[in-house]
Amino acid sequence: MRFRFHLVFFLSLSLLSLHSHAATVALPASVIAPASSVSIASPQPEKTVYIEAQEIKSKTPEGMEAHGNVEMQQGQQKVFADHLFYQQETGDLSANGSVRMEQPSGLMSGPDLKMNMDSNIGEMTTPYFQFNPITSGPNKQTAAHGSAKVMRSTGKLSYEYDNVTYTTCPAGNDDWLLHMSWLELDRSTQIGTAHNAWIDFMGVPLLYTPWMNFPLDGRRMSGLLGPVYGRTRMGGTEITLPYYLNLAPNYDATIAPRIMEMRGTLLNDEFRYMGKSFAGELHYDILQNDRITNTDRIRTAVKHTQNLGGGFGFATNLHRVSDDSFFRDFSSTVYGGTQSQLLNEGVLTYGGGWWSAMLRGQTYQTLQDDLKTVGIPYERMPQLNVSAQQSTATSQMNMVSEYVDFRHPTMVNGQRFVVNPSYSFLLLSDPAYYLRPKFSVHHTHYVMGYNNSALIPDATRTLPTFSLDSGMTFEREFAMGDGEYIQTLEPRVYYVKIPYQDQSFLPIYDTSQASFNFAQMFTENRFFGNDRVGDANMATMAITTRLIDNEGGTERLRVAVGERFSFQTPQVNLGALNNNSRSDILLALNGRVTNALTLDGLLQYDPNTEHTLSYNGTARYRPEIGKVLNLGYRYTYVDGTIENDVRQGDFSTQWPLFWHWYAVSRWTYSFNERRVLEQLAGLEYNQSCWMLRLVAQKFPLPNQKVSTGIFIQLELRDMVSLGSDPLSALKLSVPGYTKLSAPTVEQPVQTLP
Repeated sequence: MRFRFHLVFFLSLSLLSLHSHAATVALPASVIAPASSVSIASPQPEKTVYIEAQEIKSKTPEGMEAHGNVEMQQGQQKVFADHLFYQQETGDLSANGSVRMEQPSGLMSGPDLKMNMDSNIGEMTTPYFQFNPITSGPNKQTAAHGSAKVMRSTGKLSYEYDNVTYTTCPAGNDDWLLHMSWLELDRSTQIGTAHNAWIDFMGVPLLYTPWMNFPLDGRRMSGLLGPVYGRTRMGGTEITLPYYLNLAPNYDATIAPRIMEMRGTLLNDEFRYMGKSFAGELHYDILQNDRITNTDRIRTAVKHTQNLGGGFGFATNLHRVSDDSFFRDFSSTVYGGTQSQLLNEGVLTYGGGWWSAMLRGQTYQTLQDDLKTVGIPYERMPQLNVSAQQSTATSQMNMVSEYVDFRHPTMVNGQRFVVNPSYSFLLLSDPAYYLRPKFSVHHTHYVMGYNNSALIPDATRTLPTFSLDSGMTFEREFAMGDGEYIQTLEPRVYYVKIPYQDQSFLPIYDTSQASFNFAQMFTENRFFGNDRVGDANMATMAITTRLIDNEGGTERLRVAVGERFSFQTPQVNLGALNNNSRSDILLALNGRVTNALTLDGLLQYDPNTEHTLSYNGTARYRPEIGKVLNLGYRYTYVDGTIENDVRQGDFSTQWPLFWHWYAVSRWTYSFNERRVLEQLAGLEYNQSCWMLRLVAQKFPLPNQKVSTGIFIQLELRDMVSLGSDPLSALKLSVPGYTKLSAPTVEQPVQTLP
C-alpha cells in the first residue's frame, strides 16, 4: 500500500552520523578523567566526541567507561545512558540503562544499545522512536512515534526491525496503529520492505498486505492506494481498488478497477506525463458488457499542452463517451452527472510580443437527456484569431481579427470574417482625473454555406464606433470611532456612439445578449460575440465611494450606483425591443466590514416600470479557520406574483459543535416554489491523528430530477484515506470551507503530483 513511509522512518539515520566519524575520533584528554564529574565542552568540531557523566574512567587500551547521567555528543547527535562503555580502538559502543539517542529530527530510546561504530553492526532491544515535525524544506516530516521489539543494524546503510508499530497519534492516544511483523530499511537503495503489515483503527483491523515496499527519500513508488467503498441506486454496493504505477520520474499511471454489484467491473485507467516543455494526461475507462444495459460502456479523454518554442504553443482537449447516460450512471460526484457537452478541440497559439495568433478546431459531443432535448452547439472548424497591440505612454492601437467556419448538422452553416482596429489616447491624464477617447471600426463579412433554407445572402457589415471614458477621484480623511479612514468619491461618465444598421437577417452563431451589470455598462457592445453590434447613442453615469482603512489599506466599504441613458432608442436587440431611454439602475454594496465579516449585495431597479427587477445579498462571517457562516438571499422579478417571482434563501456553514465534532451544511430554499432546492448535511470529527467525514447531499438536476450522494470517509492522517471523498462537494457547497486535517507533504514541483 502506497503509504508515506518516507516521512516515518528517520530511525535508520539514528546512528548514521555517529558511526561515520567514530573510527577517526581521538577523545580529548580533558574528558578522560577518573572518578569525577566532567563538564561537556562546546560541540566543535563535529568529529570530536564529548562526554559528560558523574564518573568517567579511562581503561586504556581497553577504552573508556562512564557512569551516572552519561551524555555523549557528536555534532548534533546525543546519546544519554546510565552507563556507557566505548572502546576507541575497536569502535565498540555499549550503553545500558535508559538509553536515549537524540537528533534534530527526533529521538530513539531503549534499555540497552550495542553497536560497532566502524561496521555499524549492532542492535537495540525494545526501541521506542519519536519524530519531531518538520514543516519546511524538501524533507518534511509529521510528528509521530512508534516502537519495535528489536532493532538490528546489519551494516552501515542497512537496518532491520521486528514487530514494529507506528502512528501519527499523540503518545497515549493510539487510535490507529500500523503494525509490521518485520521491516527492513536499506539506505543504499533508499527502499524499505515490510512483511505482514496491517492497520487497525480503534482496535478494529482495516487493511492488510502480506508484503509491501516503500520509499525512504520521498520518491513515488508503485503500489496499492486506499480503497473506496460506496453504494448507488443503479449500481448497488461497489468498491474501487486503485493501483499506482510509478513508471518514471516524469510519467505515471493509475489503474482503478471499480467493482459494482449490479453492473460489473468498470476499469478506470489514467496515464500522466510531464516534460520540460509539455504535460498531459490520458484516460480510458471501460465496462465490458454492463449487466443492466448489455452494452460496453467506454470513456476516453486526452489533455495535452506543449511549448513548441519560438513563441508557439499547442494544446488539445479530447473527450468522448460511448453513450448519453455514462456520467449519470458512473459519476462519483453529484455534479458530475449534469455534464451535457463534452469539449473536443485542438489549439495552436503564437505570441510574438506586439502580436499574437490562435488557430483552433472545436467540436462537442452533446449528451442528450431522455426528457429534454439538449441543443447542439456550432462547431468551429476552424477558427483563426489574430491580434496586435502597440502602446505608448498616452496612446494605444489595437487590432482584433477573426475567421471562423461554423458548422452544424441542421442549422445554417457559414463563414465569418471580422476585423476590428481601434485607437485610443489619453486626452487628459492626472491621478485625480482622466479623459480617454477611442475610435474603432467593426467590419464583418459573411459567406453562407449548407442548410441555408432561408436563402440568407452573403453579407458585409461595417460600423464605426466612438467612445469617451472619463472619471475623477476625490479623497478626504475620515474618522469613525477609533478608526481612521480615507473616503473616496469617484464619478465616472462613459459615452458610446454606434450608428444603426439592420442585422436581423444575419445568422446567430455564437452571440447572446450580455447581462446588464457594472462591467457591461462600460463596454461598447451590448452583445457577447460578433454576430450583432448594437447601435448606440448613450451615456453611462456612475459614482463610487470607498472607505479605506488607513491601517493596512483594507477596503472596508464600497458603494456604487450607475445608470445608462440612451439619446436614441436602440433598435438592434435579441428578443424583445427596449424602447426606454433609461436603463435599469444598479446599486452595489460590498466590503470587508470587519476582519471576520464581509458583505456583498446588488440591486437592479427599473425606473421605467418602477419595479425592482432583482436583488441579492450575501454575508460571510469567518472569525477563524474552520468557522464560516454564509447567509444569502436572491430575488428576481418575473411578473410580480408571489408564485412566479424567484425568491431563494441560502445558508451554509462549517462550525464546531462540541468536543471534536464539526457541522457542515448547505440549505437552499425556494420560497416561491415552497421546496428545498439543494441540501447538504454532514458531520466531521477532527481528532489529532484521524478524521471522519459523514456527508449527505441532494442536488436538483434538469427535468425535475434529483441527484443524491452519500459520502463516508475515514482519513488516517499522513497514512491513508478510506471511503468516498466529499471534499469537492464541500468546497463547492460551502464557500470558505477549510479542510481541517493537517496538509500532507507535497512532491517537488519538477515531478508529477
